[in-house]
Amino acid sequence: MSAVRIGPYTLPNQLILAPMAGVTDQPFRQLCRRMGAGLVVSEMVTSDVRLWNTRKSSLRMIHSGDAEPRSVQIAGGDAQMLAEAARRNVEMGAQIIDINMGCPAKKVCNKAAGSALMKDESLVAEILQAVVAAVTVPVTLKIRTGWDREHKNGINIAKIAEQSGISALAVHGRTRADLYTGDAEYETIAAIKQAVSIPVFANGDIDSPEKARQVLAATGADALLIGRAAQGRPWLFREIAHYLATGAHLAPPSLLEVEQILLQHLAALHAFYGEVMGPRIARKHVGWYLATQPGAREFRSQFNRLESSEAQHASVQGFFIECHNHAEGAAA
Repeated sequence: MSAVRIGPYTLPNQLILAPMAGVTDQPFRQLCRRMGAGLVVSEMVTSDVRLWNTRKSSLRMIHSGDAEPRSVQIAGGDAQMLAEAARRNVEMGAQIIDINMGCPAKKVCNKAAGSALMKDESLVAEILQAVVAAVTVPVTLKIRTGWDREHKNGINIAKIAEQSGISALAVHGRTRADLYTGDAEYETIAAIKQAVSIPVFANGDIDSPEKARQVLAATGADALLIGRAAQGRPWLFREIAHYLATGAHLAPPSLLEVEQILLQHLAALHAFYGEVMGPRIARKHVGWYLATQPGAREFRSQFNRLESSEAQHASVQGFFIECHNHAEGAAA
């Protein structure tokens, strides 16, 4: 297993938490790092610095206490605004700048940002060169395989990225038109990996240790980006890392450990967002953690009505008491 390098940084392993808006906030990033991710990337920050004084944007820019190297993702469609956003983020502690050309969301694409940018290769070159020139830290790029299945220009974009001084390239194995449906196309990632000499990271549908090993073998990628599969399963990182290193499966976390991880995550969300926003944001995370447990749906409907951190904490503890009792009853 060769070391993964991004500029001057060598990552401890090949596993990267993919940036996800509304998910990879500081509490979740720190948790995934503790659980075995070699690098975590912040939520997407708009390149329009005029919007940064909103509460939502300002919370996305808190990096103190984060493990190094700190990677921050920026999005936009204007080269000079992205360059300025990169400079400002570096001043605030970012050590790697990641440019988003992979997000398929309409809200992002309609503003000619995210994966919409892949339509305009000259604009891509202008943006990448402007951002690389604006900062002294490594700049990475996230793309899809193309705009749609007839326009798979991922290889062209990858070559532009390499020529522009991009330090590493993450490829989501779908086109913009695919959104998140269908199977990820790893052969295109493999072709991109062959076409450039910078590190290439594979992204898309990596949801188990076996799948991680298959994708590394199929693509030749240097590292893996794991996104949605880690929601409610942050221990997936340590399970994959162990499997890649040893070929053996790590035992899944016990019910008690899941409870401890969830309660710590809950407390971190409440502390980070405060008493009003904290409980609201905690709802989706709790739903993800408990999705596979018996009785989760009924629990969620009552949990989602709770407004205070204390009530949420007590409710989760109560749910796990039921789970433990259920497990003991089944074993008896």
